[in-house]
Amino acid sequence: MKEERKILRIVSGARTVDGAGVSLVRVFGNRDTADFDPFLMLDAFDSTDPLDYIKGFPWHPHRGIETITYLVKGKIEHGDSLGNNGEIIDGGCQWMTAGSGIIHQEMPKASKRMLGAQIWLNLPAKDKMTKPKYNDILDNDIPAIEEECGATVRVISGEYRGTRGAMQGEHVKPDYLDVELKPVAEWSIDTKETDTLFIYIFDGALRFAASGGELIKEKNAVLFDKGGAFTAKAESGGARFLLLAAKPLKEPVAWGGPIVMNTKEELALAFRELDENKFIK
Repeated sequence: MKEERKILRIVSGARTVDGAGVSLVRVFGNRDTADFDPFLMLDAFDSTDPLDYIKGFPWHPHRGIETITYLVKGKIEHGDSLGNNGEIIDGGCQWMTAGSGIIHQEMPKASKRMLGAQIWLNLPAKDKMTKPKYNDILDNDIPAIEEECGATVRVISGEYRGTRGAMQGEHVKPDYLDVELKPVAEWSIDTKETDTLFIYIFDGALRFAASGGELIKEKNAVLFDKGGAFTAKAESGGARFLLLAAKPLKEPVAWGGPIVMNTKEELALAFRELDENKFIK
């Protein structure tokens, strides 16, 4: 029998303002890189007030990471230095490989509810300067699997029970699932024992038998210890959560604002190239 994963950390994060004035919750970030490796940052947003987010994220650079923006509800217009432009809408995802350098903007539009999350995924040292790339994932691109246990699982990336996700990572290969549980439904998944695995609870509350039935409510991220299986059970109101898992890189992290490299020297070079207009390769 596979060892069930137990809770290692519960993280609620802190409300902050980013971009030109976007109110969001930074669930984890640069102080948590060792625990969440290869995931660098999780920003979560949930608002019915457009004033919280319509100022958006005007043009800014990235290097050395991938950004994965997933919207359950809402609309975000975007553009970048590769010439891409478009929008993320309900159920869609933008997967951007910044690699050697990209400049982009993300501008949320007024919606009834803006609900989603952005993950920063680290790139291995050998791929930090890879060619930038943009992937636009639509709602219809994401397989949705309905199960007898009362779970609906959307496979954003990786694989789930033989179903390949809408995206397969080229550098780091995360499993990224959006799981919706009906009231009191229990759901289990086999996991790679040494992968980093965490969830973020959008709505509802979950119990975890392996951790003594501990109840965790919405708007919390839960990091789990190593193990070959993961099980969660919803309360009477049901639950919806994101699950992410990937093999840790175990590499040094040098982080400066929107750029994440392996050494301080690489970081200094990136900012010098920005100043000298040599950032885009």
